[in-house]
Amino acid sequence: MTTTTTTRFVSVVGGAFLGLTALSASAATEMPALPDVTGDKVQADGDFKIKFSIGTTESGAQYRGLQYFEKIVEQRSDGHIQVDLFPGAQLGDDREATSALQAGTLEMTMPSTSPLVNMFPQFAVFDLPFLFPQPEMADAVLDGEIGQQMLEDASSQGLVAIGWGENGYRQLTNSQHPVEKPEDLDGLKIRTMENDLHLDIWRTLGANPTPMSFAELFTALEQGVVDGQENPWITIESSKFNEVQDYATETNHVYTPFITLVSARFWDRLPEDYQALVRDAATKMGDYQREVSRTLNDQIKQDLKDSGMQITELSPEQVKVFQDTLEPVYKDWRDQIGGELIDDIREQVQQAQEQE
Repeated sequence: MTTTTTTRFVSVVGGAFLGLTALSASAATEMPALPDVTGDKVQADGDFKIKFSIGTTESGAQYRGLQYFEKIVEQRSDGHIQVDLFPGAQLGDDREATSALQAGTLEMTMPSTSPLVNMFPQFAVFDLPFLFPQPEMADAVLDGEIGQQMLEDASSQGLVAIGWGENGYRQLTNSQHPVEKPEDLDGLKIRTMENDLHLDIWRTLGANPTPMSFAELFTALEQGVVDGQENPWITIESSKFNEVQDYATETNHVYTPFITLVSARFWDRLPEDYQALVRDAATKMGDYQREVSRTLNDQIKQDLKDSGMQITELSPEQVKVFQDTLEPVYKDWRDQIGGELIDDIREQVQQAQEQE
């Protein structure tokens, strides 16, 4: 995206939020206009329908990205590929949707990498705490050789992996008290994904991690089954967790990508020209969705404050205490994830920092 385009994009988003002083229970985050579709029409034999399922709600940046994907594919296929969007885990959570792809009963999904670790152990690298100091460093890894190799590795077991998106930095919320240091987590029941590394992180910090489907989370928070959870600001807002969580801490403890997956059974039926179209649309969707996510991030954080949520912003010194506490997690998981992969990513991150 050029500087001029970025400026125009930010201006549109800024205008969309002009005059907003607080979140209401019914107000959804306004989104910028979808970009124009570029590229020639693609002609191939056959008509196809894509059911595209995600776990997050239609108020989030991920769904906005799917709308752009739908626009690209339908326009450039001249309507020969129809895309139906199913947000809010209507067709199942990330694990269930991925299984449906393998069975051939669903065409596409875009899960976080974390629930897929049992299938692809190398994805656990994205769950390591404080791996990416800035999101642009994650881009450099995901859009480079490392990320492309991981897509190829994930194109197996009935799946075809065709692109990356951004779930973003995970932040902590809870209903009990502010969290400024690891000791503040002692005994708190924190919902996590069904992911052993995430469980290890929160146990190491002294919390009581409780794995649970995202679709069940709001009700569990509302009923006090769990005290807290961790997700990006945009997911916290779009899922209205601020209605049942009084406290948040901007930890930026884990940066998690989304991965765009297609059912191999469906993919193999698509003509090659349509495969290329879908792959191109997935790349453009991911780039756009990152822009939306990052542009809205600070505004949503402020909106959450305005709604009454008490947000603690950690100092570098406080962050280092969390990092030092979690150092054993790196040692425990090095062999399972792959020490070479961890070292390669850290080296690329270091190079990106030096180029700033």
